[in-house]
Amino acid sequence: MIETRLLHYFLAVAREQNITKAAQELFISQSTLSRQMMDLEKQLGKQLFIRGKRKVTLTEDGIFLRNRAHEIMKLLENTETALHTDTENLSGDIFIGCGETVAMDTIAGMMAEFHEQYPEVKLHTYSGDADAIMDRIDKGLSDMGLLLGPMRQEKYDYLNLHQKDIYGLLMPGDCELAKQETINIDQLKTLPMILADQTFSGNQDLDWFGEDALNVVATYNLIYNATFLVEHGVGYALCFDRLVNTSGRNLAFRPITPELSVGLYIVTKKYQTFSPAAKAFYGKIKQCRK
Repeated sequence: MIETRLLHYFLAVAREQNITKAAQELFISQSTLSRQMMDLEKQLGKQLFIRGKRKVTLTEDGIFLRNRAHEIMKLLENTETALHTDTENLSGDIFIGCGETVAMDTIAGMMAEFHEQYPEVKLHTYSGDADAIMDRIDKGLSDMGLLLGPMRQEKYDYLNLHQKDIYGLLMPGDCELAKQETINIDQLKTLPMILADQTFSGNQDLDWFGEDALNVVATYNLIYNATFLVEHGVGYALCFDRLVNTSGRNLAFRPITPELSVGLYIVTKKYQTFSPAAKAFYGKIKQCRK
C-alpha cells in the first residue's frame, strides 16, 4: 500500500515540475526525494516521470496518479478535519498575502465576520506585489493570496471573486489634465509614465497600448511611494481607483476611457492541504463571493 507521505511528495513534484524546487518546499534533500520517487515508480511498476535536465514531466500514468492522489489527500484531509475539529472552538492561524486592491475591503469584512465566529483564530496579512505574494505561497508562508488576474500558471488554483479593479491616471492636482473628467487611453502615449513593476513581469496581460507604446520614466511595486514622484512632477502613475487618498495633497485621479480593468482572484497552490482554520476561511470566501 502506498504511504500518504509518498503521495504528498509526489504531488509536490507534480506541481513544481522540478525535483530541486519540490525538495526545498518539502524541507528534504534532493537526493532523498529523487530516491523516494524512484521507489514509488518501482513499487507501482510504472514510469511516472519523464526526467529532463531542468524539468520533470508526468507520463500518462503519472497524470492518472496525480488526479487520484489529489482525491485521496482531499478525502483524508476532510476526514481528519471532521474528526478532530470542534467548529465551536476552531483555532490556529491563517496567512493571507494581499496585493494592492480595494477588494481587500471585502476580504477584511469576511475576516471580521470570521473572527467574530472563531475568536481564537489569528489572522495574518502580508502586503506586497504579485511576485512577493506568489513567492510566499510557493514557500508555504501564505495559505492564499488576493491577486489581480490573469496569471494563468498551472501550479496554482484560481478562485474568481467576480470583482474587478479599474485603472486610472494619478497626476499632479494643478496640471492641465486634472481639468478633464476622464483621460483617453491615447493620451497616455504622450506622457511620462510611472508603471507598476508587475506590468513587465508577465503576471498581468497589459497589452492595451501595443509594444513600447508608452514612455516609461519610473516604476513602483506599491503605489504609496509613487505618489511622491507624481507630486514632484516625475511622471503620471497608472494605478487603480480608490487606492490613493488625494485629499490635502497636490494629487488628482482620473479614470481612463475606454475602461481598463482586471479581475480579482484568490490564488492557492494546487493540491494544497489547508489547516482546518484556513480551510474554513477559504470556504467562507467561496460562499460569500459575488
